[in-house]
Amino acid sequence: MVNYKNIVVAVDGSKEAEYAFKKAIDFAKQNDDAKLHLVNVIDTRSFAAIEAYDRSIAEKAQAFSEELLEGYKKQAEEAGVKNVNVIIEYGSPKTIITKELSKLVDADLIVCGATGLNAVERFLIGSVSEAIVRSAKCDVLVVRTPEN
Repeated sequence: MVNYKNIVVAVDGSKEAEYAFKKAIDFAKQNDDAKLHLVNVIDTRSFAAIEAYDRSIAEKAQAFSEELLEGYKKQAEEAGVKNVNVIIEYGSPKTIITKELSKLVDADLIVCGATGLNAVERFLIGSVSEAIVRSAKCDVLVVRTPEN
Protein backbone atom coordinates (compact mmCIF):
# COMPACT_ATOMS: atom_id res chain seq x y z
CA MET A 1 0.00 0.00 0.00
CA VAL A 2 1.17 3.52 -0.81
CA ASN A 3 1.87 5.65 2.23
CA TYR A 4 0.56 9.20 1.82
CA LYS A 5 2.04 11.97 3.97
CA ASN A 6 0.33 15.11 2.62
CA ILE A 7 -3.27 14.77 1.49
CA VAL A 8 -4.98 17.79 -0.08
CA VAL A 9 -8.76 17.88 -0.30
CA ALA A 10 -10.49 20.65 -2.20
CA VAL A 11 -13.82 21.70 -0.66
CA ASP A 12 -16.38 24.25 -1.87
CA GLY A 13 -19.52 23.45 0.10
CA SER A 14 -20.96 21.14 -2.57
CA LYS A 15 -22.27 17.63 -1.95
CA GLU A 16 -19.47 16.27 -4.17
CA ALA A 17 -16.84 18.01 -2.04
CA GLU A 18 -18.44 16.51 1.08
CA TYR A 19 -17.95 13.00 -0.31
CA ALA A 20 -14.36 13.82 -1.28
CA PHE A 21 -13.74 15.15 2.24
CA LYS A 22 -15.04 11.94 3.84
CA LYS A 23 -12.84 9.83 1.55
CA ALA A 24 -9.83 12.03 2.39
CA ILE A 25 -10.48 11.41 6.11
CA ASP A 26 -10.34 7.66 5.43
CA PHE A 27 -6.98 8.03 3.67
CA ALA A 28 -5.59 10.26 6.43
CA LYS A 29 -6.60 7.71 9.08
CA GLN A 30 -5.07 4.81 7.10
CA ASN A 31 -1.80 6.76 6.94
CA ASP A 32 -1.22 7.56 10.61
CA ASP A 33 1.28 10.36 10.22
CA ALA A 34 -0.48 11.96 7.23
CA LYS A 35 -1.31 15.65 7.26
CA LEU A 36 -4.75 16.53 5.89
CA HIS A 37 -4.81 19.88 4.08
CA LEU A 38 -8.34 21.26 3.67
CA VAL A 39 -8.40 23.88 0.94
CA ASN A 40 -11.04 26.26 -0.31
CA VAL A 41 -10.14 28.43 -3.27
CA ILE A 42 -12.15 31.62 -3.53
CA ASP A 43 -12.57 32.03 -7.27
CA THR A 44 -11.90 35.75 -7.69
CA ARG A 45 -13.00 35.69 -11.35
CA SER A 46 -16.56 34.84 -10.33
CA PHE A 47 -17.08 37.93 -8.19
CA ALA A 48 -15.06 40.57 -10.02
CA ALA A 49 -18.18 41.96 -11.74
CA ILE A 50 -20.30 41.77 -8.58
CA GLU A 51 -17.73 43.69 -6.54
CA ALA A 52 -18.47 46.82 -8.57
CA TYR A 53 -21.92 46.81 -6.93
CA ASP A 54 -21.13 45.18 -3.60
CA ARG A 55 -17.74 46.00 -2.05
CA SER A 56 -18.23 43.52 0.80
CA ILE A 57 -18.39 40.46 -1.48
CA ALA A 58 -14.73 39.51 -0.84
CA GLU A 59 -15.28 39.75 2.94
CA LYS A 60 -18.40 37.58 2.67
CA ALA A 61 -16.53 35.02 0.59
CA GLN A 62 -13.69 34.96 3.14
CA ALA A 63 -16.14 34.52 6.06
CA PHE A 64 -17.95 31.68 4.23
CA SER A 65 -14.63 29.99 3.47
CA GLU A 66 -13.40 30.27 7.08
CA GLU A 67 -16.65 28.86 8.45
CA LEU A 68 -16.66 26.03 5.89
CA LEU A 69 -13.07 25.01 6.62
CA GLU A 70 -13.41 25.23 10.41
CA GLY A 71 -16.46 22.95 10.22
CA TYR A 72 -14.56 20.42 8.11
CA LYS A 73 -11.51 20.66 10.39
CA LYS A 74 -13.65 19.92 13.44
CA GLN A 75 -15.22 16.89 11.70
CA ALA A 76 -11.80 15.56 10.66
CA GLU A 77 -10.41 15.91 14.18
CA GLU A 78 -13.49 14.27 15.69
CA ALA A 79 -13.03 11.39 13.22
CA GLY A 80 -9.50 10.86 14.56
CA VAL A 81 -7.29 12.76 12.10
CA LYS A 82 -4.47 14.21 14.21
CA ASN A 83 -2.89 16.67 11.79
CA VAL A 84 -5.33 19.00 9.99
CA ASN A 85 -4.35 22.18 8.16
CA VAL A 86 -6.81 24.70 6.67
CA ILE A 87 -5.89 26.83 3.66
CA ILE A 88 -7.83 29.63 1.98
CA GLU A 89 -6.50 30.81 -1.37
CA TYR A 90 -7.72 33.34 -3.92
CA GLY A 91 -7.67 32.82 -7.69
CA SER A 92 -8.53 30.06 -10.13
CA PRO A 93 -9.06 26.71 -8.33
CA LYS A 94 -7.54 24.85 -11.30
CA THR A 95 -4.28 26.78 -11.09
CA ILE A 96 -4.04 27.16 -7.32
CA ILE A 97 -4.66 23.49 -6.44
CA THR A 98 -2.36 21.90 -9.00
CA LYS A 99 0.41 24.40 -9.56
CA GLU A 100 0.81 26.34 -6.31
CA LEU A 101 -0.78 24.54 -3.40
CA SER A 102 0.36 21.00 -4.16
CA LYS A 103 3.99 22.23 -4.28
CA LEU A 104 3.60 24.37 -1.17
CA VAL A 105 2.41 21.47 1.01
CA ASP A 106 4.37 18.79 -0.89
CA ALA A 107 1.14 16.94 -1.73
CA ASP A 108 1.32 13.27 -2.61
CA LEU A 109 -2.46 12.84 -2.94
CA ILE A 110 -5.16 15.30 -4.06
CA VAL A 111 -8.77 14.32 -3.38
CA CYS A 112 -11.60 16.17 -5.12
CA GLY A 113 -15.25 15.76 -6.01
CA ALA A 114 -16.23 14.71 -9.53
CA THR A 115 -18.06 18.01 -10.06
CA GLY A 116 -18.37 21.18 -8.05
CA LEU A 117 -20.63 24.18 -7.84
CA ASN A 118 -20.06 25.93 -11.15
CA ALA A 119 -21.99 24.21 -13.98
CA VAL A 120 -21.50 27.04 -16.49
CA GLU A 121 -17.73 27.03 -16.14
CA ARG A 122 -17.70 23.23 -16.33
CA PHE A 123 -19.54 23.42 -19.65
CA LEU A 124 -17.32 26.16 -21.08
CA ILE A 125 -13.82 25.19 -19.98
CA GLY A 126 -14.03 21.84 -18.18
CA SER A 127 -14.24 20.94 -14.53
CA VAL A 128 -11.74 21.68 -11.81
CA SER A 129 -11.33 17.94 -11.15
CA GLU A 130 -10.54 17.39 -14.83
CA ALA A 131 -7.85 20.09 -14.69
CA ILE A 132 -6.39 18.57 -11.51
CA VAL A 133 -6.20 15.10 -13.08
CA ARG A 134 -4.49 16.54 -16.17
CA SER A 135 -1.88 18.68 -14.47
CA ALA A 136 -1.19 17.34 -10.95
CA LYS A 137 2.26 15.90 -10.29
CA CYS A 138 0.95 13.51 -7.63
CA ASP A 139 -1.82 10.91 -7.28
CA VAL A 140 -5.37 12.22 -7.70
CA LEU A 141 -8.55 10.62 -6.43
CA VAL A 142 -11.76 11.90 -8.01
CA VAL A 143 -14.68 10.93 -5.79
CA ARG A 144 -18.13 10.41 -7.26
CA THR A 145 -21.33 10.85 -5.31
CA PRO A 146 -23.67 7.84 -5.30
CA GLU A 147 -25.94 9.58 -7.86
CA ASN A 148 -23.09 10.22 -10.38
